[in-house]
Amino acid sequence: MADQIPFIDLHAQRRRLGTDLDAAMARVVDSCTFVMGPEVADLEAQLARRARSAHALTCASGTDALVLALMALGAGPGDAVFVPSFTFAATAEAVALVGATPVFVDVRADSYNLDPDALAEAVRGFDRGSGPRPVGIIAVDLFGQPAAYDRLLPVATEAGLWVVADAAQSFGGSVGERPVGSHGVITTTSFFPAKPLGCYGDGGALFTDRADLADLLVSLRLHGQGADRYSYDRIGICGRLDTLQAAVLLQKLRIFDEELVARDRVARRYTEALTELDAVSVPVLGEGLRSAWAQYTIEVDHREPFREELAGLGIPTAVYYPRPLHLQPAYQSYPRAAAGLPVTEAICERVVSLPMHPYLDAVTQDRVIESVVAVLRRRQDAL
Repeated sequence: MADQIPFIDLHAQRRRLGTDLDAAMARVVDSCTFVMGPEVADLEAQLARRARSAHALTCASGTDALVLALMALGAGPGDAVFVPSFTFAATAEAVALVGATPVFVDVRADSYNLDPDALAEAVRGFDRGSGPRPVGIIAVDLFGQPAAYDRLLPVATEAGLWVVADAAQSFGGSVGERPVGSHGVITTTSFFPAKPLGCYGDGGALFTDRADLADLLVSLRLHGQGADRYSYDRIGICGRLDTLQAAVLLQKLRIFDEELVARDRVARRYTEALTELDAVSVPVLGEGLRSAWAQYTIEVDHREPFREELAGLGIPTAVYYPRPLHLQPAYQSYPRAAAGLPVTEAICERVVSLPMHPYLDAVTQDRVIESVVAVLRRRQDAL
C-alpha cells in the first residue's frame, strides 16, 4: 500500500503556530484562570467584529450552541422546527433535547443545503391540527457553503417562523458582503478541531444582533444565573468555553484569513481538474457565496469500491453522511415533509469527501487528483 496522506493536517498548522501558541496556553496555565478568563472576552469581541454581529457568545460546543439558541427562542414541547436530514446529528438532536419536534425537509442536489422550495411546501402542508405548532427553521451551511438565506428567510417571514443559522461548518464564509454570523435571528458555529476554525477540543459560539437574546444567552450558558452567582432566574446549562480553548482560537484567528484563501485555492484546483469527468460530480458554489470549504465533497457511483481503491493508493476519504437522519433509529419516529426526501436519500449513497485543509500543497493534491482520475478511468474502461 502507498504511503497514506493526511485527510486533515492539524500537525502542519500546529507547526506554523509554534511558540506563539505555546506561550498563549502557558499564560492561561500560569494565571490559573481556567474558566471565563480574559481570553474568552477577547475572543468574543474579535468574533463579533469578524461576523459583523452585535453580540458573540462562546460556549462549550457547537451542539451546546444549538441547544442554547433554541432555549433562548423558547422552543420546547408542542413546537415543531424544520430541519434538513442531510446533516450531522446535532442539528436535529438539539431540537429533540429541548423537547421540540424536528421535522425533516429535503435539500438541494447542487448545494446540499435546505431546499427553499421543499421548505415552502413542507410549511404549507404541515398538519396544524393535532400536531406540534411550527415555530422555526434551522438552516445548515453544509460543507462550508452558506445556505440560500435570500430565499429561505422570506419563506420563514411569511409563515411567522424564526431562522437559526447552523454555521458549524461555514464560519469564515459569506453571502455577498455579509459574513457568516449575520444571518438568521441567531447563528451558531462549532470550533471542533476539524472545523475551518477549530480549537483543541470542543467549543462553539453564537451570534445575534438582538441585545435581549444576547442577555438571555449569557444567563442560559451559566445555569440560568441571575444578578449574582447564586441567583437563578431560569433553567440553564453549564455551557462555557474553557479559557485554554479561547487562547488557542485567538492564535488561530491570526492566520485564519490566510487559511481561508488557501482552502479556496485547494477547492479551485480540485474543481478545475475534475469538472470535465463524466463519472464524478463536483461541488457547485452559488453565485455571490464564499465557502469556508470545511469539506470538498464529490459524488460517484459505487462509492465503497471507489474508496477502497483510493485507500490502496494511500488516499484517504470520508463520507459525510452515509445515512440521513430521518432513517436513523433515533429519529425515525419524527415527522418528515409530505413530499419525502428523495434528494437526501439519493446523495447519501454517492457523496465522498477528498482531503481538504489549508496545508495541502500542490504536489500532494496532484497525487490525490491523479489517483481519483486513474480510478475513475479504469472504471470507465471496464464498462
